[in-house]
Amino acid sequence: MAASSPTALLGAARGGDEAAFGHLVEPFRGELHAHCYRMLASVQDAEDALQEALLRAWRGLPGFEGRSSLRSWLYTIATNTCLNVIARRPKRVLPIEHGPSTDMEDGLGEPLVESVWIEPYPDERLGVEDGPAAPDARYERRESLELAFVAALQHLPANQRAVLILRDVLGFSAREAGELLGTTVASVNSAMQRARKTVDERGPERSQQATLRSLGDRRLRDLVEGYMDAMQRGDVDRVVSMLAADAAWSMPPLAAWFRGHEQIRGFLVHGPLSGEWRWRHLPARVNGQAAVATYSWVEAEGAHLPFSFDTLTLDGERIADITSFITRSTRAGDPDFYARWPAHGADAGTLAAFERFGLPARLD
Repeated sequence: MAASSPTALLGAARGGDEAAFGHLVEPFRGELHAHCYRMLASVQDAEDALQEALLRAWRGLPGFEGRSSLRSWLYTIATNTCLNVIARRPKRVLPIEHGPSTDMEDGLGEPLVESVWIEPYPDERLGVEDGPAAPDARYERRESLELAFVAALQHLPANQRAVLILRDVLGFSAREAGELLGTTVASVNSAMQRARKTVDERGPERSQQATLRSLGDRRLRDLVEGYMDAMQRGDVDRVVSMLAADAAWSMPPLAAWFRGHEQIRGFLVHGPLSGEWRWRHLPARVNGQAAVATYSWVEAEGAHLPFSFDTLTLDGERIADITSFITRSTRAGDPDFYARWPAHGADAGTLAAFERFGLPARLD
């Protein structure tokens, strides 16, 4: 079956062969998942939307006449599925867009348990490629998964979001995008102009992909290893010395976040580097960016268990932003958050999140 031609697979799938349909759509599954993530900023929502889109495609396959490519047809279904999801839930953001920075004396507060936060994306695990998807694409594929870009997308109205992704990320022409969305070329071009303006205003001047290339593998490795070593040793001064002057540190699902050396130092001293925690770390990649998977010691388990993904946004050799995606969200409302969390094990959601990134469930 795997060696069958696309034409043969299509014919078999139309005849009700589910295995043939699976082989037919498999080459597009990874890029469609990434597309749904860009639209929705949530891995779980992307997975649900992709499954629904593929179910719709399976049911609608007899009506596929081949006037467009199979890829375009699948993107039509996936995009419309995402638009339906967007219409019934609030946009997702990062904590620094949700409210003002926090004074550590006020505590970290309780997590916002409703789905408002952008989620981390395992781009390398899912095989997202480097480079543009098509000659007309404005952004690289991995660049279009960076946190700042995904966050900027969420501020666009749904139709503008879809148009910008289809045109500037995937490289569809204005005519193709119009056909895919059921609208005119003029409407596509108008939406494109407004969307680019918003994203250019909200996005960074330089992508993380460009920064990583300028650093090179060795300097990047040294920077990440230096961060991991300083955190593991509890060296507050060294961690702060690695930060840009106006660096920010946020921790979704908590709304609390900190800006600048003084605030971040206070957070570290009273929080993760208070001496109550024992840490271990592994290098990772999240949303195409440098990142660190953190594990905290749990006495009852006799092991370090998954805790968070510290995603690093770099400005040269300084860390401009740390988004620490805490995965044990169900326990974040504990008023003695940092004092009590080390006693808890990892929940199923935490383990699933780390599994997506191909990371171990425990470090003995």
